[in-house]
Amino acid sequence: MEFIKNIIGEELNTFEKKFAESVKSQTPLLDRIMKYIIKRKGKQLRPMFVFLSAKLHGPINESTYRAAALVELLHTATLVHDDVVDESLERRGFFSVNAIWKNKIAVLVGDYLLSKGLLLSTDNKDFEHLQILSQAVKQMSEGELLQIEKSRNLNLNEDIYFEIIRNKTASLLSSACAVGAWSTSKDEAISNKMKLFGEKIGIAFQIKDDLFDYGNEDIGKPTGNDIKEKKLTLPLIYTLNKISAEKKRELIYIIKNENKNTEKVRYVIDAVVASGGIEYAVEKMNNYRDEALEVLHEFEDNEVRKALEELVRFTTDRKY
Repeated sequence: MEFIKNIIGEELNTFEKKFAESVKSQTPLLDRIMKYIIKRKGKQLRPMFVFLSAKLHGPINESTYRAAALVELLHTATLVHDDVVDESLERRGFFSVNAIWKNKIAVLVGDYLLSKGLLLSTDNKDFEHLQILSQAVKQMSEGELLQIEKSRNLNLNEDIYFEIIRNKTASLLSSACAVGAWSTSKDEAISNKMKLFGEKIGIAFQIKDDLFDYGNEDIGKPTGNDIKEKKLTLPLIYTLNKISAEKKRELIYIIKNENKNTEKVRYVIDAVVASGGIEYAVEKMNNYRDEALEVLHEFEDNEVRKALEELVRFTTDRKY
């Protein structure tokens, strides 16, 4: 990541100041919550993708900073709302907003972040930014609802899984790349190509997240968490489609009825490992990574492209 920081480090520092300024509020409670959220921000991958996608096609400008802020505002809003939906009391190893301030305030905070993003775009007439990101928000909602619908009966095939993660996770990353590219190129063809690049990375990113459920690295959530939440991820889907009907019934029963039993969850994890589900998911993830790099290689080879390549590899090689 050092090489990436050398390419856009100055822009990221400027962005952090601008972002903190953009979420300030006259309401003391809201201001306190915003400071809490900013202090515990994640890896900032999406702003990195915005800035590198922008810089690949021209000098970074004020429109790029607003694009990055819009992406981060929408991303943060969805995380706050997700924690309410999932009844999650933790986010990145810290208490979630809803754990400290309860659900009603958390929902309103998410709404506030969303409205700040909308105002940022409309006040500056960044209508193309708004068009690109609004599509992502729509897809994220659709993906979340599709996942809830399909997880009820645990009948999920690979096509549905990829539709869910394309909407739920990849849409925002693809929009981050598209809006970044648009901010400097004002070229729809370039923006669409970067959107495709971002979508492939977003899918690879989510498969990597799925794989953490079966590893032992300290990643801020317990191993087997997805199974406990009855989420069907790629390694598990592969396993359920490969094993005998009897074994499949047994695993589905555990996921539905015994998902809080640590030993039973461990049993499911072991079955996934034994069936080759991990290797299968890793292969799929690497295929999407390589397809993303193919799209990227259609552009001129320079330091910015190298930094983007490094960021791509980080998403699939990361340990957290």
